[in-house]
Amino acid sequence: MAEPKPEEISHPPMDQLQGLEYCIDSNPSWGEAIALGFQHYILALGTAVMIPSFLVPLMGGTDDDKVRVVQTLLFVEGINTLLQTLFGTRLPTVIGGSYAFIVPVISIIHDTSLLSIEDNHMRFLYTMRAVQGALIVASSIQIILGYSQMWAITTRFFSPLGMVPVIALVGFGLFDRGFPVVGRCVEIGLPMLILFIAFSQYLKNFLIKQVPILERFALVLSIMIIWAYAHLLTASGAYKYRPELTQLNCRTDKANLISSAPWIKIPYPLQWGAPTFDAGHSFGMMAAVLVSLIESTGGYKAAARLASATPPPAHILSRGIGWQGIGILLDGLFGTLTGSTVSVENVGLLGSTRVGSRRVIQISAGFMIFFSMLGKFGALFASIPFTIFAAVYCVLFGYVASVGLSFLQFTNMNSMRNLFIVGVALFLGLSVPEYFREYTAKALHGPANTRAGWFNDFLNTIFFSSPTVALIVAVLLDNTLDCKDSARDRGMPWWANFRSFKGDSRSEEFYTLPFNLNRFFPPS
Repeated sequence: MAEPKPEEISHPPMDQLQGLEYCIDSNPSWGEAIALGFQHYILALGTAVMIPSFLVPLMGGTDDDKVRVVQTLLFVEGINTLLQTLFGTRLPTVIGGSYAFIVPVISIIHDTSLLSIEDNHMRFLYTMRAVQGALIVASSIQIILGYSQMWAITTRFFSPLGMVPVIALVGFGLFDRGFPVVGRCVEIGLPMLILFIAFSQYLKNFLIKQVPILERFALVLSIMIIWAYAHLLTASGAYKYRPELTQLNCRTDKANLISSAPWIKIPYPLQWGAPTFDAGHSFGMMAAVLVSLIESTGGYKAAARLASATPPPAHILSRGIGWQGIGILLDGLFGTLTGSTVSVENVGLLGSTRVGSRRVIQISAGFMIFFSMLGKFGALFASIPFTIFAAVYCVLFGYVASVGLSFLQFTNMNSMRNLFIVGVALFLGLSVPEYFREYTAKALHGPANTRAGWFNDFLNTIFFSSPTVALIVAVLLDNTLDCKDSARDRGMPWWANFRSFKGDSRSEEFYTLPFNLNRFFPPS
């Protein structure tokens, strides 16, 4: 038997991911683009409903309040997504709500001055205003780091090797939102997981008019089938005598969104009243803004790869962070109860559909704005059981994580140094946040528990985030451990081409501002 040739047992590194039907600046037909945009909107509902559903009751809010917050969050998500795709990184990314803000928000909810308010509705309003004030102040972090290009300077310390654990844990770090939630209603979650994989992978070659319908629209088709199945189980009384928690996760009539939603309601700034400002609240919220910044950096790099674009230059990445800071400012002004970050699940959907078109994401932003104003119709889709979304997350978060691992192709993984850095950063990125979660679940407060509440919020928020821990460990080790002699092993020669806008001719195609705005804001 002949010896295999080197090219037969290895694969050359590729700047752009191959196999996509549509890349960032190519578009499907208008009908297909609208259907794909609607699919991204449906997927974004999971986080948009889950965060307010968890936080609003803790604040003393009613179902009416919860619906208004969900509508507001979707409305601002739509605006932020349009701003980011038009003027920010211009990558096909949905800008959604972030779980990173839950720790400082809960800290504000438990503020003794707010807990002492006896009237639940007034406590909700005053807590909302306190969260708004903290978001408005904290948004300045991303605005300053982004528009001053300080984040662009910071990213020069990043290498492909250092980014592997960060991007991988943007996906892997959300493992607790996957099968642990599916297991809460396995009779709905497991069929959803199996059906989504079957449609998107095993039946992807099923064509109608040369369009792979089952692959392209696997998400919305499987959701419709399992949602109908879940409604059948609910209507037949299958959960009538089941525990309350099971009913909450399985029934299709437990969200109380449709009955509480108004027919038409347009969110507007300061709709909850004038924000209040507290230094302690703002410092705690700044940690969440930093976490959002790091997670979004990983999300943008993953989105660029799944859209078959080159890695975003430092200037473009920093510009996107600046616009994301504007987005968090809008979150504070409108009162969304959380800040903004790249929606990881929507990035994963780019890979699942093999459509990385910017136009599709802009259409999805239109759906977010439209349905957030038409309350009843938006509430209908938002009442999909969260278990169904969790099943999809198992696949889509894995997609994003694997994109992070794909950056290993630009590094030398026969180097003991590289094996050490990647292994330690990945392990600690999973292990440290898990320790913080377990400690908090048992003690009802984080490991940082001093008299300075803002300090506790800052540390607990930072170390609850897997990508943030991974970035701290990976970048520190990568830039202090034989870094000068390991430039090639780290992948720096490949990375150097994409550090500046003019370093690669393709950057102009992917990242140039619309309306000829580059004349006024020339890229560096």
